Amino acid sequence: MKADAYASVRYPDFRRFITGHFLASLGLQMQTVAIGWYLYERTDSALALGGVGLAQVLPIILLTLPAGHLADRFNRKHLLILTVALEVLVSIGLAAVAHAHGAISLVYLLLVINGIARAILSPARDALGPQLLPLELLGNGATWRSGLFQLSSVLGPAGAGFVIATFHSATPAFIATATGNALFILLLLRVQPRAYATASRGVTWKSLLAGVHFIREQRILIATITLDLFAVLLGGATMLLPVFAKDILHVGPRGLGWLMAAPSLGAMIAAIPLARNPMQRAGRALLWAVTGFALATIGFGLSRSFPLSMVLLALIGGFDMVSVVVRSTLMQVLTPDELRGRVGAINALFIGTSNEMGGFESGVAAAILGPVRAVVYGGIGSLFVVAGVARIWPEVRTFGALVEPRAKT
Repeated sequence: MKADAYASVRYPDFRRFITGHFLASLGLQMQTVAIGWYLYERTDSALALGGVGLAQVLPIILLTLPAGHLADRFNRKHLLILTVALEVLVSIGLAAVAHAHGAISLVYLLLVINGIARAILSPARDALGPQLLPLELLGNGATWRSGLFQLSSVLGPAGAGFVIATFHSATPAFIATATGNALFILLLLRVQPRAYATASRGVTWKSLLAGVHFIREQRILIATITLDLFAVLLGGATMLLPVFAKDILHVGPRGLGWLMAAPSLGAMIAAIPLARNPMQRAGRALLWAVTGFALATIGFGLSRSFPLSMVLLALIGGFDMVSVVVRSTLMQVLTPDELRGRVGAINALFIGTSNEMGGFESGVAAAILGPVRAVVYGGIGSLFVVAGVARIWPEVRTFGALVEPRAKT
């Protein structure tokens, strides 16, 4: 039975929220490409690209627990506005460094500050979204959020590649990021989320670890987070795309923009049937999707054709979209309102560390093994992760529809 694919976007506040998130993500994707190209142009080092992930992931690791408690104790909308404003300042700083050809160390310092903002921003943003929709529409809302994020990930990298090639500078891309985040703030000012039960005022170890305890009791959440964490950690090839664009496929900054956009183009295509046809056998779909993700990653590492590489990256994004929808929907449906910040912080820790540490791992592996072997071996490792998760958590294989009763607390 087909659902109303537009159900969640009929709510004005949710529409404002995802529009602002889209604009901020559009700028962020441009900034990601610009940082990668700028650093590789100046250093000619894959390890320098890995440092981008490391600089941003350390604050996420250190601040996860207090950030989640902040999101449950204070006004999530106000917290989100403050952290997005900090990201605006970071982007302006990166633009200044790129324009003046400042020290590389300043880039990493600004990325650390950006990591601090992201550590606090992610749980506040992820907890605010469900306050704008009824429970039965959280899955549809998650698909729309993911789909628009992927759209930004298509337009952003392609736009960044065009801008860098046209102006021979990364500065305009950083300015675009600051602009997108500023527009997000303006839209957030008009959002009126429904009330929820806030966390107790006292900060204790028990309250800080409440999100950890909740996830530990939900085996299906542990399984999906583990699968995503290690598959992306081992199989992520995105951080090495500047190397492939410049030294292997020889397509320059415009080609890099399209390579960065290809996974999101595939994710957008996958989002269309996911919005109209909610998964009835989500567990098996998840396992097959991560298997496809791993095989496409191996194929990309071996490819020497730009069109074939584009297709394989699109497949990577399409398979990853299935994983994102399953995990994010389960997280939103199972988590009670008063724990959303802390549970979202734990989720952001795992997902953020998988992306950023995956980038660091890819940079180190490429420096030791070369970029091709690093990507291929990572894809093989992801296949072993799928087999391990299916064996350790057999309930994943039998898990059915995503709309499940809310977990007990």
